[in-house]
Amino acid sequence: MLSLKEAKITMSLSSNGLVSWMLRLILIFGLYLCILICLFFFSYEPKSLSTDTNLSPYDPDTNVSHLVIGIASSFKSWRYRKPYIESWWRPNVTRGFIFLDRAPDYKHLPWPSSMPPYRISEDTLRYNEFNKHKVRHVIRITRVIEETYNAENGDDVRWYVIADDDTILFVNNVAEVLRKYDHNKYFYVGMPSECIDSNAAFSFKMAFGGAGYALSYPLARAVAKNLDLCLKRYPTFYGSDQIMHSCIADLGVSLTLEKGFHQIDLHRDISGLLSAHPQSLALSLHHLDAVDPIFPTMNRIESVNHLMKAAKVDESRVLQQSICYEIHKNWTLSISWGYSIHFYEAIIPSSILQVPLETFSPISRMAWPIYMFKTRRLLNHSCEAPHVFFFHSIETTEGSHLEMIYIRSSPRGLPACLSTGNHSADHISEIRVLAPIRRSNEDRSRRECCDYVGMSMNSATLKLRSCMEVETFF
Repeated sequence: MLSLKEAKITMSLSSNGLVSWMLRLILIFGLYLCILICLFFFSYEPKSLSTDTNLSPYDPDTNVSHLVIGIASSFKSWRYRKPYIESWWRPNVTRGFIFLDRAPDYKHLPWPSSMPPYRISEDTLRYNEFNKHKVRHVIRITRVIEETYNAENGDDVRWYVIADDDTILFVNNVAEVLRKYDHNKYFYVGMPSECIDSNAAFSFKMAFGGAGYALSYPLARAVAKNLDLCLKRYPTFYGSDQIMHSCIADLGVSLTLEKGFHQIDLHRDISGLLSAHPQSLALSLHHLDAVDPIFPTMNRIESVNHLMKAAKVDESRVLQQSICYEIHKNWTLSISWGYSIHFYEAIIPSSILQVPLETFSPISRMAWPIYMFKTRRLLNHSCEAPHVFFFHSIETTEGSHLEMIYIRSSPRGLPACLSTGNHSADHISEIRVLAPIRRSNEDRSRRECCDYVGMSMNSATLKLRSCMEVETFF
């Protein structure tokens, strides 16, 4: 039988063993729990976040049939802007509507099949109590997105594109650009104005409506459901695109920039801008009835239709710049596909040729600098002023190539550039450009390279091709 002292010692030892066992158990359990937490933490990715959302090629099959286009117009304006719409609208291919303030009269019926079907904008009298806008029709134009969504919102709709009746759209290019983005998420895609003053008056983060902009399906649905409240919230804003930008910002969505949308808040000759297009697909041109005809020997409508001849052959190349050098004569030729060639009697680096010649003027000079991009002054200097050639024709040759002809617009009226060897280009009246029928998608990250092939009488020949891996233009 244990003594009292021995019993106490035994109980103490038993108690210490129990505590030690419990501590070991807690330690093992804690270690196991830490491992589980670490595994969960490192393997978890929030579903609401997506890396490279605006770079991944979602739904590669997105095409023109997935776009619904809403065109803001009026009974008065559509009659003389009708040819602009007809230049790019493709019956039975493109989908959408043109919204008028009143029905066309009998003189304009039956409605032409070359135009989008028309809709009469809904009555806006219910907004009168909070309509303090300076522009009478601003609410009607703002509601084009809601009425377009209500008119067509089937399962196959992915994007809504909103434009004006004087907007020229390159719809295949629009579809290709939108293919980069996930149409199941909220996207607002467009571009501000070219002029700082216009952006300062409204917003540098706003898509200008005349240039056109695109809303993904879920964003268009959210805008349509909230538009009445939004119109009440902003009763004094000047333009419909300003209201739309604010409505979209209230939904927590920012503008995604695409450089191919062109508001063209410019005057005079915009050939300098179109001859140095950024390395992105041309998506739209606006205000073409407020600038000089883009081809100097044609009127405005003829000019647009002429540009579309090239677009119908290969829209993805339209206005894309390629640069060719003839080093033996110190010549540089800058091609704007389907539009123009600038021929310099000197070697001009590509980095300079990417800067537009300022052939145009802004709608306002209230801000300085004037433009959102750098420009080059148009100098009357033999080594810096180009000979200008414009697109004339395009056809497919027997060798599975495209052959484009560009012809001189007018004499340059300057002597030869003496500092580069006195190699005058005055005698050249025509330039032939050969190109593969199609560019591969892999080539889109670079401009096409160009070879100077040679001369024949008064005609020069150039050839476009894919660039080699480490090839430089010069």
